[in-house]
Amino acid sequence: MSDIEIAQKARMKPIVELAAERLGIGTDHLDPYGRYKAKVSFDYIESLKEQPNGKLILVTAISPTPAGEGKTTTTVGLGDALNRLGKKTMIALREPALGPCFGVKGGAAGGGYAQVVPMEDINLHFTGDFHALGVAHNLLAALLDNHIHHDNRLRLDLRQINWKRVMDMNDRALRQLVIGLGGPPNGFPREDGFDIVAASEVMAILCLSSSLKELKERLGKILIGYTRFENKPVYARDINAHGAMAALLKDALRPNLVQTLENNPVFVHGGPFANIAHGCNSLIATQTALKLADYVVTEAGFGADLGAEKFIDIKCRKAGLQPDCVVLVTTVRALKSHGGAPIKALQKEDLAALDAGFVNLQRHLNNVREQFGLPCVVAINHFNSDTDAEIALLQRKVEALGSKAILCRHWAEGGAGAEALAREVLHTLETTPSSFRFLYDENAPLWDKITAIATRIYGASDITADIKARQQLSQLSEEYSHFPVCIAKTQYSFSTDPNLKGAPTGHVLSIREVRPAHGAEFVVVVCGSMMTMPGLPKIPAAEHIDVDETGKITGLF
Repeated sequence: MSDIEIAQKARMKPIVELAAERLGIGTDHLDPYGRYKAKVSFDYIESLKEQPNGKLILVTAISPTPAGEGKTTTTVGLGDALNRLGKKTMIALREPALGPCFGVKGGAAGGGYAQVVPMEDINLHFTGDFHALGVAHNLLAALLDNHIHHDNRLRLDLRQINWKRVMDMNDRALRQLVIGLGGPPNGFPREDGFDIVAASEVMAILCLSSSLKELKERLGKILIGYTRFENKPVYARDINAHGAMAALLKDALRPNLVQTLENNPVFVHGGPFANIAHGCNSLIATQTALKLADYVVTEAGFGADLGAEKFIDIKCRKAGLQPDCVVLVTTVRALKSHGGAPIKALQKEDLAALDAGFVNLQRHLNNVREQFGLPCVVAINHFNSDTDAEIALLQRKVEALGSKAILCRHWAEGGAGAEALAREVLHTLETTPSSFRFLYDENAPLWDKITAIATRIYGASDITADIKARQQLSQLSEEYSHFPVCIAKTQYSFSTDPNLKGAPTGHVLSIREVRPAHGAEFVVVVCGSMMTMPGLPKIPAAEHIDVDETGKITGLF
């Protein structure tokens, strides 16, 4: 059966019953969205503050390929497996965005028998969080242009407006445009554009805020532009936008409780991409899960060079968290792709390509252990085409590096297929202490922080920036030097060239643009040809999605 067919046959428990049985959350602290989804109240979250934290397990992956890695599927499978072993475990995931869902990636609720349900709701409108984020972001854009139209009291420079608009869809035609055409009734013409909602600073702010008070303060600190003559920064609070924005987001800030196919509790909340944002689920969901469970399994988007680095250097730095163990997901197919095997030949045994592509996993593994000081277990997400010889070779090569590679069959068998992985993770937690550290000092210059990521994580020889980007970095250095940096680059390679597979060295990280995220408290560094508004592929996934006369959805994956 397809993923959606498996999900539609799931025997879900009413979320109110599940919350009471597994987490001890009473009905007074839940706002159900139908029978199988609910938001948890702030009062209940606040009541957990004195509870001790559980162990935090971060699931990350090698550099993604069209062959598939299955990071979310492995996260769900591991969470189910730990629960099968009698360990009180919660899973914390990001919400899928509609852009990738209708584009090339599809949904993001796991796959096979390791899924989060209700799958269609989670992948489509869910509890309306993305809608609220888009409206709050665009409210600020509307108030900004309204301020300019009605006398521009703050004397904003139309050439230095920092705030674009957003929508939750891949639409390359909206990347750059001109607004305000049609004469004085329509405002002042100026350049503008759209980003995808997942790239919005409002998304980052929601995911890094631990209370409504903090959310409102951070929204007020959003930098929207500069004055024309003094070149002074202007913030969202200066046009009184942050109060209404916070009002729109008051429910979106509350984490969403759902379940796996095996009726284990999951928080699905927040959805920044890791290739253009910081790639982690919300801080409030992770913190709450750590209070409710002995073990929390969470993920960070794309490969460890993007998601895991940002999880550690942005989210953990902000929240005072640290992972106790990392699970690095790989597949035989993906490593063969990194080793040069064509996509159409990945089902054939190819030990030479696997051996050549292993360097990608090796670099990610070394980064996790040596750069961040974290114990790491490798999870081999099994495909039917994998041969015994390929699996044995991969396990030998990982063991030669001092780690274990565990074969996992959770896609086909659910939590039972990941029990070996769960046992190895528990063994690692008991026997291998963490020497956790950040990659760079928070007081280092921005240029040095970017250099540290490029050279120590990506294997680059140097970084470079054109005159405009250098000027932006110079301008931002004084006020923002203590902020972490958030690199926006292709997810398909350690470099900025998506075609450079494996573990390239000697490449140069080319900085194209620098954007201050004053409210989110990090600096976005756009590299190579990365776009913050993705485009659709030649054959979008949307072409295969349909709904019949009974309301049953098909084609979603």
